[in-house]
Amino acid sequence: MEQLIECVPNFSEGRDLNIIKQITNEIESVEGVKLLNVDPGKATNRTVVTFVGNPQAVIEAAFLAIKKAGELIDMSKHKGEHPRMGATDVCPLIPISNISMEETANYAQQLGKRVGEELNIPVYLYEEAQKNKNRSNLSVIRNGEYEGFFKKIKLPEWKPDFGAAEFDAKRGATVIGARDFLVAYNVNLNTTSTRRANSIAFDVREAGRVMREGNPVTGKIVTNADGTPKSIPGSLKSVKAIGWYIEEYGIAQISMNLTNINITPVHIAFDEVNKKAAERGMRVTGSELVGLIPLKAMLDAGKYFLKKQQRSVGVSESELIKIAVKSMGLDELAPFKPEERIIEYLLKNAADEKLVSMNLRAFADETASESPAPGGGSISAYVGSLGISLATMVANLSSHKKGWDERWEEFSNWAEKGQRIKDELIKLVDADTAAFNKIMTAFALPKSTDSEKAARTQAIQEATKFAIEIPFRVMQLSFESLEIIKAMAEHGNPNSVSDAGVGALCARSAVMGAFMNVRINASGYNDKNFVNDIIAKGKEIEQKTIETETEILKIVNEKIGV
Repeated sequence: MEQLIECVPNFSEGRDLNIIKQITNEIESVEGVKLLNVDPGKATNRTVVTFVGNPQAVIEAAFLAIKKAGELIDMSKHKGEHPRMGATDVCPLIPISNISMEETANYAQQLGKRVGEELNIPVYLYEEAQKNKNRSNLSVIRNGEYEGFFKKIKLPEWKPDFGAAEFDAKRGATVIGARDFLVAYNVNLNTTSTRRANSIAFDVREAGRVMREGNPVTGKIVTNADGTPKSIPGSLKSVKAIGWYIEEYGIAQISMNLTNINITPVHIAFDEVNKKAAERGMRVTGSELVGLIPLKAMLDAGKYFLKKQQRSVGVSESELIKIAVKSMGLDELAPFKPEERIIEYLLKNAADEKLVSMNLRAFADETASESPAPGGGSISAYVGSLGISLATMVANLSSHKKGWDERWEEFSNWAEKGQRIKDELIKLVDADTAAFNKIMTAFALPKSTDSEKAARTQAIQEATKFAIEIPFRVMQLSFESLEIIKAMAEHGNPNSVSDAGVGALCARSAVMGAFMNVRINASGYNDKNFVNDIIAKGKEIEQKTIETETEILKIVNEKIGV
């Protein structure tokens, strides 16, 4: 599996699109890197760029971008709402897949060293890349901003990690590090007051506000025994926040960095700002995402707001995202396009969803064509997805049935399970065809020499095993779906009992059809212990499926009664 890291450099230019394009051109010139998002802000005069790739490619792209930004941006003339200290203000690396935080931190250190030595830009390491934890916090490093760094950089405790201890008037300094995924998120207020917005920011951010005697604004600062100011912690953990006024929008915002969305998710931050704003006589009008967000964060938000309405969370992925967007007002300032803002969507390969992206007619035409794929395995997966979709529909109808309000959560749970099975079966439609193509590719390998023959045989065997495992997974999921289908036949909306019956027929067909594919592919696999084991398991699933389908049809037919 390829190692992937994400890089999210913030450049101190958000108005001149020509400069921004020249910087992103440098990133896109590196093979092995994919540019995911470019998010300029006029008021902040700052652009957040997101790209992903293998570590060496990302390091090269980041270096070229930092170099180009230093050539094009003059910090002595820069003005903007966001705190900043350099042309490339901050450049974090984030582990995405098959790479540890420690490895990512090492790459950040390599990048910092190269920028300091080759470009002679002062570089400070932060977060996991910084060994000195007294200077690992970005806000502490950046304190004083560009204007204050001409003196700060001369202090022994603020000597750069790399590069000269001379502040570059044109390029400033750069902070490079490694961190977990961070969500930059702004909440819009119905006020123009920066001071009032800051009050809410202090209410919610983890660092809170300085403790004062008497008047919370003008009172004497309360100190600890060592002379440091005492603070009143805010209500949200792993949240940094400030208030600012955005002239472009004509409103004040709470600008937040959610540094660990497992601790404080986006929807909790939104609701807490809502609460604190109301306490201070203000109202939240919407919110704004800066850069990208993981899919799970959006799905969790959608479920959170549906649960608050006592509605079923067992709806499609697209519906959950729509609920999240509307509930948090993510489209108040600009359209929110999931395909451009959700990281997993940007990393999708269209070839992996060729079949399921077709309309019904095109899919049927492709199946009926002279091409051997999609074949029975893909069709079995799709039939299975239709079966569990019917049961999920019954669960959602039951959850919203008038007079059944006290049971909404019970049916919501069933629907949520059904959506999970449906989504995996949908993926297996294309996966089964990919498995067939993998076998064909293996058979096409050269076989002129003994080494080529050995490599070809190994490739064929690996592809064959994959082609066994995919339909076997279809069997497992389709059998699992019968539990939900049976529950809906027994306890769901009685007006939809026939839908549960059709779902059972689909699930049985999916299991039996997939098992045929398991068996035919197993005939070409040399590991007989593996074959015997999976065939035995398949027979057991098939038999239990037939028995369960019979039970469900009995329930359905008795309820129909005609």
